[in-house]
Amino acid sequence: MLFNFQTFIQELRESNEKKEIVSAYENLYGPITGEITDQKWFKEYCQNFSIVRYNVPNELESDFDWNVLLSLGAASFSSDAILKKSKEKETEFIIRVQQAERIVEKKVSELWGFQILRMYEIFAEEQMNLQILMAEDERQKEGIENQRNRRLQRWETIINPPKEVLITRDSYDEFLTLLEEE
Repeated sequence: MLFNFQTFIQELRESNEKKEIVSAYENLYGPITGEITDQKWFKEYCQNFSIVRYNVPNELESDFDWNVLLSLGAASFSSDAILKKSKEKETEFIIRVQQAERIVEKKVSELWGFQILRMYEIFAEEQMNLQILMAEDERQKEGIENQRNRRLQRWETIINPPKEVLITRDSYDEFLTLLEEE
């Protein structure tokens, strides 16, 4: 497996810009041990996202835990995770990020290994920071929990759209836009 959570934590510890994240987290929750799936934020939040099979890069199929990546991507506040059917009827997992006035979309199936590895790191660091904020500020905690609930509801609606909504490939983006407005 290319992503090793403990190696990532060690790299954060050694980084002048990032070591405070590990220090703050460990002051609040104790030593960071185990795998990514053993972490408080993963168990309480990320693992609640329904898992679906999706198209992954063939040459990297056995290199990553694709279910964990799906959970992390769907749980992220900094990006939007969506699913689309390709012309070949395969499910594509797409990460959508807004950068200034642009929206960048990347299909996970088209990414290189180093890009996927970086997504793990970004998503894990984001969840650690949110967990720290939740412990330090009650108002922040309430806002984060509300956003988590909205993310979970949005994902469930993407996985299981309401029966009264007929979603075609062309209307999927409109459907996602409506979900964001709710």
